[in-house]
Amino acid sequence: MPSEAQKKTLAEMAEGLTELGRVNQLRCLRRVDGVNFCSNDYLGLAEDPRLKQAILNSVENAARIGGTGSRLLSGHDTVWDELECEFAEFAGTESAIYFSSGYAANVGLLTTVLRKEDLVFSDEFNHASLIDGLRLSGARRVIYPHLNLNALEQNLRAREHDLCRKVIVTESVFSMDGDIADLKTMQEMAARFGASLIVDEAHAAGVHGPGGAGMVAQAGLTREVLAVMHACGKALASAGGFVCGSQTLRQCLVNHARTLIFSTAMPAYFAGQISAALKMAKEMNREREILLSNSRSFTASLRADGWDVSERESQIIPVIIGSNEDAMDAARFLQERGFAIRAIRPPTVPEGSARLRLSLTARIPAKELQRLRECLNDWRKLKERFIFANVAARA
Repeated sequence: MPSEAQKKTLAEMAEGLTELGRVNQLRCLRRVDGVNFCSNDYLGLAEDPRLKQAILNSVENAARIGGTGSRLLSGHDTVWDELECEFAEFAGTESAIYFSSGYAANVGLLTTVLRKEDLVFSDEFNHASLIDGLRLSGARRVIYPHLNLNALEQNLRAREHDLCRKVIVTESVFSMDGDIADLKTMQEMAARFGASLIVDEAHAAGVHGPGGAGMVAQAGLTREVLAVMHACGKALASAGGFVCGSQTLRQCLVNHARTLIFSTAMPAYFAGQISAALKMAKEMNREREILLSNSRSFTASLRADGWDVSERESQIIPVIIGSNEDAMDAARFLQERGFAIRAIRPPTVPEGSARLRLSLTARIPAKELQRLRECLNDWRKLKERFIFANVAARA
């Protein structure tokens, strides 16, 4: 029988869940159906039969199908060395090291690079994995307003003479807003004020830059930044993430990154999936052109209709609704019309900015984008009529 202490703990947990439901913030796990605007499979590789066949071949040729231990014990295989060299070449860096998730990569990187006496400058909208890595590092944190380079420069100048390691941390393409950091200017600031730059390319890898190599490569900064994280679970339709940088950085991560040292290695055959996805993605310039062209035209049409959307062009389009209730209602309305769209609410995004996060992929045809535009406008008209009817009733 559960103890009284356990019953009390579970009762408190249930009470917390009830409160989440009351404020319309209770989340659940369910499959998405319909035209998928929730997916990060930006190039459509997750449904590509060539990648499926490559995985089957890799499994067939594998000596074992389990990781069996951490890479520092029994889990290492030479296929990971080969893949890391391949990925470093793709990223344009001296070396790369693979982690079992992008989350683990960011946490491992930041807790290795940063010490308690160090100073880190972090965009307020950085991903949770970056935030958690910074917290676990114990480093002093300066959070600057989202993409506000004037504020970043002021903070850097105010601490220019601090005798400590200083690091700027940012996403390149931001996951919730789809806007893009000015990496070239940020690197110039870093160099001027004695800091280093770390960039999370999770939503840029495979989509932006030469051959999909990301925004750091596009800016020509691959040998200047301290580290770049590329996620494999999005455009590359796989899992895990690579921290790319110098050979010295790689060796430090092998020796100090707890999320690498104390994690069971991924099975060796999985390296075959990532390698195949990487080779395919590098050649998918047409898909990248279609995706970003559709994104530009669709964003422009939404803006013309009066929707609050991002000012920068990427494959992620946030439609800011405002309240949790309205965002949930809009999502339900669109789901009933065959769209897989979900509302994004606080604490994932700031209070009052609940939204529909539209994640475009190369497989979504233009006609579905037009249909979505029409349905969004239909929902707004219904909402306006409902508000008008309520005002009239109270009058």
